[in-house]
Amino acid sequence: MSSRLPQLREVPISTVERLPELPSQKIKSDHDIETWRTTRSYYDFSLFIRRLCESVVGRTLPYEPQETSELTAQAVSSVLSLLETLDGWIDEIPPQDSPQRFGNLAFRTWGKRLEENASALLAIPAPSPLVPHILPYFLTSFGSFVRMDYGTGHEASFAMFLACLTLTRVFEPEEEEERQLVFLVLMRYLKLCWRLQDVYRLEPAGSHGVWGLDDSCFLPYIFGSAQLRDQTEIPVDAVLGYPLPPTNLYFMAIMRIHEVKHGPFYEHSSQLHAIATGVQAWSKVHTGLLKMFEAEVLGKRVVVQHIPLGGIMEWEPVSSAANPDSSAGNLALAAANTASSAASPASLSKSSASSSKSSASSSAHPGPTAAPWATAAAAIAPPSTSKGNSTAVPASATAQAPTAAPWASRSPASAPWASQSSMTAQGLTAAPWTSQAATTAPRATSRAPQAAECASCAAPTVAPWALPPPARTTGAAATRSAGASSVEDTIAEDG
Repeated sequence: MSSRLPQLREVPISTVERLPELPSQKIKSDHDIETWRTTRSYYDFSLFIRRLCESVVGRTLPYEPQETSELTAQAVSSVLSLLETLDGWIDEIPPQDSPQRFGNLAFRTWGKRLEENASALLAIPAPSPLVPHILPYFLTSFGSFVRMDYGTGHEASFAMFLACLTLTRVFEPEEEEERQLVFLVLMRYLKLCWRLQDVYRLEPAGSHGVWGLDDSCFLPYIFGSAQLRDQTEIPVDAVLGYPLPPTNLYFMAIMRIHEVKHGPFYEHSSQLHAIATGVQAWSKVHTGLLKMFEAEVLGKRVVVQHIPLGGIMEWEPVSSAANPDSSAGNLALAAANTASSAASPASLSKSSASSSKSSASSSAHPGPTAAPWATAAAAIAPPSTSKGNSTAVPASATAQAPTAAPWASRSPASAPWASQSSMTAQGLTAAPWTSQAATTAPRATSRAPQAAECASCAAPTVAPWALPPPARTTGAAATRSAGASSVEDTIAEDG
């Protein structure tokens, strides 16, 4: 299934020695994070993770390796032997008696031995020109020997170590071989790191506490959800059970939490509990975890600032010819989306119909956006030519008149129950209980002040429960200015 994704580029080993630089720490500010999102290394790593995910979809543990090329089998076996050697060092370097809650000083001794022997160890699975370029990733993969902590950034560094070996074709980017990287190499790495954390009491690096997904790892949840993505027999909330069978990496990571944490699951792992109770499909869990990985791991300076970049993982922008409007990470996501849509002809048909409809609409209405039922006649209001109206509509505004609904006409809108005879010259809407006498006001014929004209056209509607107005009086009321008649005058005159 990973064949539906773009192929990883190849960096020939013969060209590695000519690379302009060795990996070094590039990310020192939040601005560098934004720069990294546009680089070739970000694109390569995002694509590599997605290819690994696709290779394990529908697969369960325990895993029985299939036949692969001899070179790949030797490379996988060499890396597994290397990790076994590191695990044996833990027995040779026992923890010291110390009162610290986190970080046993013996871990620094273990790390010093790793730094002294790493080059020789890596020369077994990798050609010698490649060793200086993968060594920084390997040394960063097991925690900080200074701070004596471990977190998702160190885990990501080991994944980049595997990505470099795949880019240089020590591992072939084929589905079966990518599956072995997850089920054999990554699983052995996780067990080694879990033992390092337990024996040397490593502190969680950059942990969000109860608001984080996990104190030390993220990739098992991504690959485990990929394993469960397309099946429906195991619901998402099955993770709330105990114990869980070790049939996928997601369940194994949950069981690891139960080993190191105590108390209600919803208290110490609120994010995982929220996923189990709030998300209905494993496909959505997987998609959400991929986005969360890019945001909370690859997108956090404090997490990735110690990961070396450069060399094979190029610190150069992705070619604009690939996609000038997308970041490197979005390119990998777009590739996955393209693969999904390619498998569904209906989605392509729907997209094409939507595109043609949008194009037709744009050509029919080059000006302001018009509703599908709007016509040119209904959408443009006639300009006002009355000199007595101080709010006359400028001629330039008529072309930008609001869009009219299909029930609107050139005359002002009226309620369904209103008759034409009950409408004023200004188009006032009449309620069903009003009569012509109660709603019609005489239009001013003289050029009276604007205030007087407005008073005559804005007479309030009389509701049916209103009492009859008092009889018309004389005196002060009789001296009202012309054009300023009231509702009482109108009712008396029509009576």
